[in-house]
Amino acid sequence: MSPAPPLVLTVAGSDSGGGAGIQADLKTMLALGVHGMSVVTAVTAQNSRGVQGAWELPEEAVRAQYRAVVDDIGVQAVKTGMLSSARLVETVAELLAGTDAPVVVDPVGVSKHGDSLLAASALDSVRTRLLPTATVATPNLDEVAQLTDVHVVYEADMRVAAEAILSYGPRWALIKGGHLPTGPDEAVDLLTDGTEEHWLRAPRYDNRHTHGTGCTLASAIAAGLARGLAVPEAVRQAKEYVTGAVAAGFPLGAGIGPVDHGWRHRT
Repeated sequence: MSPAPPLVLTVAGSDSGGGAGIQADLKTMLALGVHGMSVVTAVTAQNSRGVQGAWELPEEAVRAQYRAVVDDIGVQAVKTGMLSSARLVETVAELLAGTDAPVVVDPVGVSKHGDSLLAASALDSVRTRLLPTATVATPNLDEVAQLTDVHVVYEADMRVAAEAILSYGPRWALIKGGHLPTGPDEAVDLLTDGTEEHWLRAPRYDNRHTHGTGCTLASAIAAGLARGLAVPEAVRQAKEYVTGAVAAGFPLGAGIGPVDHGWRHRT
């Protein structure tokens, strides 16, 4: 009998197309050698062309799933994704505040296809309740603008964005610069706690099939933290994994396909 691997919990929405959300999180966790568990916050009807519908689960269902996992099995890290309303954000923030484990907050605002996944009324709850629970917050540039009104145009602006995110209380901010026009050959992210700075650079691949990138990165960071890595090393390894997954992203349906969570097993 083998000992249990590190335990990671994702609190996020379901993507019926399998490219993002809970499905991407669990695939990432399996690929990186940890045991993934889930709290489903919403069910979406979603495919390669976008989100056709979304149904939020009741607060009591989210709370019951969380308590069932944490009270019996335990966790070494938690990752949050789609929390579509202020009520759910506040419920999850309360649960996280009582859990002794590192937390990766992916403040999901808009899907890859441009569909809104977060009510405007929930933004203040994300700022004041959810971000303070985060060991690492992982906003992309659109989410930075949504949360802070900082619009990143140049690489140097990422420092300003990080300062704005850190002002809400996470220990570390990872500003994802995948949409930054820094040149055709480079995707750059900034990780900082306000004192240390880590610039993470990787090739920018000409591949439109990138659905699930943000979910995958946050889950990979959580997997690293559960394995006992320090934040900078967990983020570095997660960036390496996601870069390979983006390079191997494949077409699915008529629209945007997913990154390949199993790319290491296919090379």
